[in-house]
Amino acid sequence: MGLVIRMSRSSRVVSPGLFIVLACLLPHRPAVEAQTRAADSELKADLQHGQAALQAGDQTAAAEQFRAALKLDPRNVEAHANLGAIAFFRGDCAAAEPHFRDALRAAPGLIKAKALLSVCERRLGEPGAEPDMESAFAKLDDPKLRTQIGVELANSYYQQGDLEKTAGVLHTLLDANPDNVDILFFAQRVYSELADTAMNKLAVLAPGSARMEQLIAERLINAGDLKDAIIHYRKAIEMDPRLPGMHFELAETLMEGTPNNADAQEQATKELQAAIQIDGDNARIESELGRIAALQFHTDEALAHYKKAYEMDPHDPTAQIGLADLAVKQSNFEQAAGYLHLAVQEDPLNAEAHYQLCQVDKRLNLDEEAQKELKLFLDIRASRDKVRELYRQMNPQTAPAVTGSAPRP
Repeated sequence: MGLVIRMSRSSRVVSPGLFIVLACLLPHRPAVEAQTRAADSELKADLQHGQAALQAGDQTAAAEQFRAALKLDPRNVEAHANLGAIAFFRGDCAAAEPHFRDALRAAPGLIKAKALLSVCERRLGEPGAEPDMESAFAKLDDPKLRTQIGVELANSYYQQGDLEKTAGVLHTLLDANPDNVDILFFAQRVYSELADTAMNKLAVLAPGSARMEQLIAERLINAGDLKDAIIHYRKAIEMDPRLPGMHFELAETLMEGTPNNADAQEQATKELQAAIQIDGDNARIESELGRIAALQFHTDEALAHYKKAYEMDPHDPTAQIGLADLAVKQSNFEQAAGYLHLAVQEDPLNAEAHYQLCQVDKRLNLDEEAQKELKLFLDIRASRDKVRELYRQMNPQTAPAVTGSAPRP
């Protein structure tokens, strides 16, 4: 069934007919009270049998019991709310809506009923659907129902073409449902459309600008074309040498393409120094400088850069892995393990960190832990290979770069 709406005895709305009987037959009060108790007992039994039928999955029997309760008390909130829910989950919004309205008329605080009513309003094309849905989404605390209402609300915004509001709801939903495939797909579509809209506007407003060249470079990187991306980064810097973030992105791309090339290392170092002058120093820049120094076998220089990066940002996995690598070279395996444990804690999907931790665990004779890290590394690598293949299928003319690839065991 999925939703059972219960009302406390104090919340029940008594039929006005009972008040008329009491007012007209006061001289026969004992007889009236006996009849009232009998009716109340029968009403209570109908509601209890209805709830039991719902819990047993027999919606037909439950509906019969709740309808019987309404014959005794036409305004009974519990009966109306549950009959509305039964009709809703059968896909009959036309039948569900009046029951929800009757329940809410007497008990406006029934947020679940209001939430389901808002869905019915939307499916029936009623103008009050969206405000009711927004109100219910903000107040619901039932995770499953809140997700359902959130998806309905996001769909409503999306069909109106309001991508900003759609993205806001999806962001909230993803916080609560990070592994929901349908929400992830929806979010990917909306974020892509937002990005395309922004790109089209940028192309119209500033087609020959440095930002446009930067955007082209980033698109080329996503497509795996690092060589042409570097060309467009250089064009952007030529147009605006002080554009924030540009020098670091170029350095990163140079090192991604040919990390062992001495000329690429030299160019990347110059770009990183320019980035410090323009954007100020940060952990990412220091880690990249440490990486270049390590590749050039300048161990002391690499250690200084990685330590500085770690001081700037103790949560930076790149600095942690760099310090671990240098510790291994000095045969300080326990220290290396400490840094690598921090790295996998900060970035659980970092394949390189898991692989290096596997190797360090072997040196420390921690065979069981080493096997565990190896399995994690292989699982992450397999997932990354699947992603690479999917990108290849979507872009058959290009081979996307997958950053952060780990060494092969």
